[in-house]
Amino acid sequence: MISILFAVLTAISNGTASVLQRRAAAEAPEEAALHLSLLRDLLRRPVWLGGIAMSMVAAVCQAVALATGPIAVVQPIFVIELPFTLLLGGLLFHRSFPRAVWLAVVQVGGGLALFLLAAAPSGGDEAVSPGSWFPALLASGAFLAVTLGIGLKVHGNARAAALGLAAACGYALTAALMKDAMARLNEGGAGALFTSWQLYATAAIGAGSLFVLQNALQAGSLAASQPMLSIGDALISTCYGVTLFAETLRTGWWLLPQLAALALVLFGCLSLSRSPLADGLAGGPPVDADTAARV
Repeated sequence: MISILFAVLTAISNGTASVLQRRAAAEAPEEAALHLSLLRDLLRRPVWLGGIAMSMVAAVCQAVALATGPIAVVQPIFVIELPFTLLLGGLLFHRSFPRAVWLAVVQVGGGLALFLLAAAPSGGDEAVSPGSWFPALLASGAFLAVTLGIGLKVHGNARAAALGLAAACGYALTAALMKDAMARLNEGGAGALFTSWQLYATAAIGAGSLFVLQNALQAGSLAASQPMLSIGDALISTCYGVTLFAETLRTGWWLLPQLAALALVLFGCLSLSRSPLADGLAGGPPVDADTAARV
């Protein structure tokens, strides 16, 4: 229960961070895309810094969640970050909620519940055996090379989708490294944690994933990047849980409800990210000073 609680808190913090970062990135100059000048521009925007602060809160909650539960349970819960963010943001901005938004929220929540019930992730090791990391990092690097390569060649929403998927892989890998690093903390204390390469790889890959995500948010609409980020993170994290931590999922006919659940989540995320509510919170017209102050 502790892992689920902190996973939900992570989703709320991370979703809010994504929207704040999207608002700032949407105003950045297009010529700054895929350059460090984009980060220099964003550092001057208080809204973006607020998003970074929420990301730090999310990182702490995620560390606790991963230290106390299987990665195949914790990471899929993060798909609820979009509905949580839109509902919270709608309340703050005094926006109405169309019936389609509520239906999409039910789809995401119901799809997540169905997936966890059908897959029933369980078991698993606390730490990764040293020999397992090399093939995992090699496969992750190849996947990132392909998605980033596609992102460099296309533009608009296609770039946002490709970079969103690359960011999802980076964040999933960061979660796996973080869970392994926390296992070192539990086994050998602070000394083992700060001498583990996993801790520093978590920081490096996390920073790189953040940079890729900013470019995904700047390149196109939330409808293009968010579903790839949410679904991609859940699926890739589950793969890491099974291959690196020996977590188990139900197979056989249970795969049918799992696929149905993923379809529900995907359609729900698409509906939410295409809604006028998402446009207003993520990249719509600026709000008045009083409203901004409340955020």
